[in-house]
Amino acid sequence: MRSLLFSTCLCLAPFVTGAALASNLPKGVEQRGEAAFSFLGFQIYTARLFTQAGRPLDWSQDFGLELTYQRRLSQSDLVEATLREMARMGNALPIRDQLEKCYRSVAPGDIYLAVSDGPDRLAFWRNGVAVCTLYQDNIKTHFMEIFLGNDSRSARFTRALLGQ
Repeated sequence: MRSLLFSTCLCLAPFVTGAALASNLPKGVEQRGEAAFSFLGFQIYTARLFTQAGRPLDWSQDFGLELTYQRRLSQSDLVEATLREMARMGNALPIRDQLEKCYRSVAPGDIYLAVSDGPDRLAFWRNGVAVCTLYQDNIKTHFMEIFLGNDSRSARFTRALLGQ
């Protein structure tokens, strides 16, 4: 059960204020949807999706995904959960060392933001500070499908995040 919990608690780069968030998002993006993810009745994080002009998600355009954590999770749990979810979805895995540079342990209120820059680059911020950029073929799709794909852990969460 713990494995499933951490499989769904993935980390993205964070921001503390709206101004900090806006400066790290692609030009012209607006909030599309928002959702809360809970497991066994405990809220784990809230998520917000930012798309071009707030329109429906278009995977060919850049977008951002923000998570605000409500629970403490270790760096190791976040890395392992990301690798497990990407493997479960049949997606290419980033190098573990890269994820360890991106992720830090989180506590309630910590915010991670992931922002795409084309299909092969994904930048991460934690509480408004840039922490890393992943470079890998189709990393935007492979990583973001964890939250936004047809096979995500929670179809209801994904639909709300997509504004449906």
